[in-house]
Amino acid sequence: MTALQLLIVAISAVVVLGVLGAFLIAYRRSGESPRPSGAWRSGVSRETRRADSSRIPSPLVVRQPEPAMDEPEVEEAPSEAPEAVVPAAVQTVEVMQVEELSPQEAGVNRRQFFTRALGITFGAFLGLNAISYLAFLWPRLSGGFGSDIDVGAVADLQTDVILSDGSILPKFVPEARAYIVPFAESDISRSQFEGMPVVVGGLSALFQRCVHLGCRVPWCETSQGFECPCHGSKYNYAGEYEAGPAPRNLDRFEVFEENGRYIVKTGTIFQTARAIAKTVPYPQGPSCIALTTTDEEA
Repeated sequence: MTALQLLIVAISAVVVLGVLGAFLIAYRRSGESPRPSGAWRSGVSRETRRADSSRIPSPLVVRQPEPAMDEPEVEEAPSEAPEAVVPAAVQTVEVMQVEELSPQEAGVNRRQFFTRALGITFGAFLGLNAISYLAFLWPRLSGGFGSDIDVGAVADLQTDVILSDGSILPKFVPEARAYIVPFAESDISRSQFEGMPVVVGGLSALFQRCVHLGCRVPWCETSQGFECPCHGSKYNYAGEYEAGPAPRNLDRFEVFEENGRYIVKTGTIFQTARAIAKTVPYPQGPSCIALTTTDEEA
C-alpha cells in the first residue's frame, strides 16, 4: 500500500469518527424538544408573577384642570404677600418590556447547528471517498505503471540480460513492474506467442506478478527460472509454466522499439495458456524453493 493510499485511509477514518461524534451529539440533543414562544411563563408560579408585576408601578397620569365657568369678578383685598405657586410633581416611571425574537431574528439554534454540521461532515466524507476511488480506478496516463515506459536502449539491454558465461540475468524495471528477459526471434515461430507484439530485439517483458494469487515472483539464478515463494509455482526464464498451481504462463506486456529505445506498454497485458512445447530448458540447476503445492492437472 502506497503512502497516498495510507493518507487517504487515515483521512477517511478521521472523517468517519467525526461523523459518528456529530451523530451521537445530535441524537442526544434530539430528545430536547424546543420550547414554543412564551413557554417560560408556564414554569413560573402564579405568586411569583403576581409579586413581580406588583413591583412595577403604574405610570402617573397628570390630568389637566378643566377650565372654570365664567363667574363674576370679586375684588379681593390685597394681601400683604402673594402666595407661592407650587408646581405639580411629575414622576417618570420606566417600564421594562420583554420582546421575544422570531426564529429568523434569533438565528441558528442548537439543533439546526448540529444538523448542518452533520450534513457537512457526511458530505466531506463522501467527497473524500469519491476522490480516493477516482485515484484508484483512473489510469495514470502521464507516467508510471499503465503508461508507455522507456526502459533503456535495446543494445544495452541485450548485453545486460545475457552474461559472458551464457547464463541469464533478467533486468528488473520497478517502474514497469516487469522483468526484461531474452527471447530469441527464431523461437517465436514455434511458440504460442507468434503474432503477438511481445518480442522486440530478442527481448520480452514479463509481468512480475504470479498468475496464481498475485505474489511477486523472484528470479532463481541456480535454476535459471522464476519461482514463486508463496505456493511454489515455477516458470522458465521465458515465462512459460513449468510446475505448481499457476493456471497459465506469466503474463507479458506489449513492447515496441522507438529510436533504438525499448518501450514497454504497461497498459497492455497478454495472457497465454500453459505452454505444451517449451522454448527453453528448465531447470538448469537446483531450485531455490521446494514445490510445496502439487497440481494434479500438471
